[in-house]
Amino acid sequence: MFKKINIYLLSLLVFSSCGIINIRKSGGNIDRYNNYTEDLASSRVQFAELPTSEAVTEESSSASAIDTELNNRISQIAEENSKELFVNGFTILIYSGVDREKAFEIRNEAYSEFPQTQSYMEYQQPRYLVKVGRFVNKIEALATYEKMNTVFSSSRIIKDKFPKFAEEKKEENLEDVER
Repeated sequence: MFKKINIYLLSLLVFSSCGIINIRKSGGNIDRYNNYTEDLASSRVQFAELPTSEAVTEESSSASAIDTELNNRISQIAEENSKELFVNGFTILIYSGVDREKAFEIRNEAYSEFPQTQSYMEYQQPRYLVKVGRFVNKIEALATYEKMNTVFSSSRIIKDKFPKFAEEKKEENLEDVER
């Protein structure tokens, strides 16, 4: 009997706290706020009057001076960048080791499997590196990497520095040979 009373009291407490038993509309009548007004003019930020057309022409002449300074700086940066001989980019490393013969074999295999991509062999003491492709962005290298990874499972994309005008020089050399 005592348990039943406790269960009833507990359920009454739970239902009343959830609002099932006693549901009332909160707040009051909205009509009493229809005529409410408040003046906030004293607390608002006051701005100066807009400039006249003469002031606007003076600002536009100073803006054109800023534009010329900006254009000069941009051309200066472009000139400095054109003097750079190397480009930071990415390449695919397919072999790194001390065995010279194996490096030549892998380079030849890369050339025969993927003739459309250029492969390079470098010697950084004490190891030989076989690299494929030169890419400015890592995203560009991903497509070639996926192909290379099927044949060369240890390949990976690495950061590299390569000559900026390598392709232009090759095209010039080909034109010289044709003459």
